[in-house]
Amino acid sequence: MARRKQIYEGKAKILYEGPEPGTLIQYFKDDATAFNAEKHAVLEGKGILNNRISEFIMSGIERIGIPTHFIRRLNMREQLIRQVEIIPLEVVVRNVAAGSMVKRLGLKEGDLLPRPVIEFYLKDDKLGDPLVTEDHVNAFGWANPQEMDDILNMAMRVNDFLSGLFSAVNIRLVDFKIEFGRQFEGDLMRVILADEISPDSCRLWDMDTNYILDKDRFRKDLGGLTDAYREVATRLGIIKENDKRDTKGPVLVSSNEEK
Repeated sequence: MARRKQIYEGKAKILYEGPEPGTLIQYFKDDATAFNAEKHAVLEGKGILNNRISEFIMSGIERIGIPTHFIRRLNMREQLIRQVEIIPLEVVVRNVAAGSMVKRLGLKEGDLLPRPVIEFYLKDDKLGDPLVTEDHVNAFGWANPQEMDDILNMAMRVNDFLSGLFSAVNIRLVDFKIEFGRQFEGDLMRVILADEISPDSCRLWDMDTNYILDKDRFRKDLGGLTDAYREVATRLGIIKENDKRDTKGPVLVSSNEEK
């Protein structure tokens, strides 16, 4: 497919103009970042794996009636998606104590939470994506009350779906981050799931050993990130046990030291 006009480049993906009005092409890069991009590396094959995993998960979410921006995968690194106006919130659903929640609340990592907890973070790299409350969201107009109701409802349904999906292959869904966008069709607007769902945006632990199968392998300098992502794809049946034709790695191309 001929390369089209670039619309946006983020830490892990690039968006290009789509072939039809209202569509975009989402390209998955091999970049791995952490700590607001203070730590960076390029790991060969990571983008391919995230593309395949996100396609699989988004397709499953569509089948249970949750609208998403995903239309279809175009090739090993690109997806055709619906163009949306991104709501400037990162929605994090937590099932197990981990990450920043442990530090903020003095919890023990790995403890099961009494119930799933939903947190909101303002999408602003300059501010470090700060934690915000639902009252902040309403007061500053980042989303209206009806949109928040839709977001909360879909976030819990996605959590139920993902928890069951990963549990079936002996993976614990610790937490995950999702984003939402507004899709406009004439005078009508609806909130739909956007961005991606992959080991970049989820914490995933093996149920028996607590072996980390997500981006924390990069954050914590554990190594083997693409091998872990490939393990997730293999367990989900996306790729075959010994299929290395489409994914290579991990090959460290460049890296910045963590502060």
